[in-house]
Amino acid sequence: MNTIGDATTAQRPANTPATAAVRSPAPAGKRVKRPGFWSKLGAAFAMFRNRKSITGLSILGFFVLVAIFADVLAPYSPTKVDNTARFQPPSAEHWLGTTHIGEDVLSQVIHGTRGVIVVGFLAAIIATVIAIIVGVLSGYLRGWRGEGLSALTNVFLVIPGIPLIIIVASMFEDPPLILIAGVLGLIGWAWGARVLRAQTMSLRSRDFVQAARANGEPLRRIITVEMLPNLMALIAASFVGTVTAAIIGLTTLSYIGIIPVTTYNWGTILNWASAQGAFRQGQWWWFLPPGLCIAAIGVALSLINFGIDEYVNPRLRSAGERARAMKKKGMNVNDTVTVVRTDVKTQENA
Repeated sequence: MNTIGDATTAQRPANTPATAAVRSPAPAGKRVKRPGFWSKLGAAFAMFRNRKSITGLSILGFFVLVAIFADVLAPYSPTKVDNTARFQPPSAEHWLGTTHIGEDVLSQVIHGTRGVIVVGFLAAIIATVIAIIVGVLSGYLRGWRGEGLSALTNVFLVIPGIPLIIIVASMFEDPPLILIAGVLGLIGWAWGARVLRAQTMSLRSRDFVQAARANGEPLRRIITVEMLPNLMALIAASFVGTVTAAIIGLTTLSYIGIIPVTTYNWGTILNWASAQGAFRQGQWWWFLPPGLCIAAIGVALSLINFGIDEYVNPRLRSAGERARAMKKKGMNVNDTVTVVRTDVKTQENA
């Protein structure tokens, strides 16, 4: 009697075929398909699929559309003067009132949106491109090249931004928005480069990067195909943070008068309102709308950043999913006591 065969047959379930226990090998000539660049890129942008990111993107998209169609949406020219309508509160003719010389505040706010969006996004694009190049290369390269790029990042970390912008703005009578965005982008890339360098140093020792190097892949392909899709969450967070910093920097510099008032944005409107005593006289329709716009775009960018953090951090992601599941069941998310539901039949039997 074959004892080994009987024991093996006895241990196998009766309804399981004998061939199911043996895994058939993959065909010899068939290669396992690896995910391509576009599939990795699509998975990387899954961070924008949660509610926080969608809400923030919706608010930001509204301001972008206002900036694009400012000439169509504005009821008047921002510089049109009406001497018969000075310091008027909101009315059917002027929805957000008028200034001290009869200019329409709503038209100024709409046209000011264009300057804010252009400077914010252009500065963020410049800063993000520099941060990717310097941060990824300094994290991947070894020796003096990586250390040199890291030292360059440390130098830009300590450069004071406001004095540099004051010097550049004083050299031009009417500095264009592109110049202001360029200066804000050149002084705002260092923090993102430091974060990308740290993450790249962690990625360069991973198996897929080592395999690409062993196969003789060029540096350009290793960085663009193997590394960048895995860094998209950090790149997006750095981009959003730079947009926020650029918008706050632009409006602050415009409000304190460093940037000429001829450059339309929300900060210059607040500067005009402050200079003409609108704060003291309680003319809220002049300074409140641009202030609310700054707050709204700040909330939108913060929601996008929170959504990215929830996607990147596994603890925040699991907590958010658990909270949404509790809300669907009608449970209180903030309740510290877990509600135990008892079956009705069990209560009747008791």
